[in-house]
Amino acid sequence: MTTSATPRERLLTAAGELFYRHGMSIGVDALCKAAGISKKSMYQLFRSKEEVIAESLAGRGPAYQVALLPGPDDERSPRERILTVFERQERMAAEGNFLGCPFVSAAVELKDPEHPGSVVARHFKEHLTDFFRTELVSAEAEDPETLAVQLTIVFDGASARAVVRAQALAGIGMVTAAALLDAAGVKQTVQAGRAD
Repeated sequence: MTTSATPRERLLTAAGELFYRHGMSIGVDALCKAAGISKKSMYQLFRSKEEVIAESLAGRGPAYQVALLPGPDDERSPRERILTVFERQERMAAEGNFLGCPFVSAAVELKDPEHPGSVVARHFKEHLTDFFRTELVSAEAEDPETLAVQLTIVFDGASARAVVRAQALAGIGMVTAAALLDAAGVKQTVQAGRAD
């Protein structure tokens, strides 16, 4: 944390890390201590711990998406762009400090679908499904809606497996996603962008 960060930024950074590492039950005292601010300051910045949870998840989301999703300038085929997500997940899981998808972890722990943190988590999970759907539409896949949900389930299941087994994924997410794409007829496209 840089010394030029505002108290709000310090709190959100500390909260994002602590919630991901230790869960949402971390107390306000620990959050404030890690951020180097007083409880009074926290409650001047945020109405509640629930708001801190939601804001910290919202702040973590864009960087997590950038780490997973290929950018708009990536000109590979839709199939390759989809499989890139699973390749990147594989790398994250192999780094040794991977504790699963932060949004699934938060929603599972919070349990209440109306909790502000659950709402933020759902938004970011829907963004992943939307990415898959867009790529599947580009690939002219049959039933892109269902296949996008299936790919999201594979992603979340692979994340959970990496955490539960405390080991790298050994390609299981990529292989499973590729099998779904194969079954749906989403093959590698030829250079001209047309199937034979």
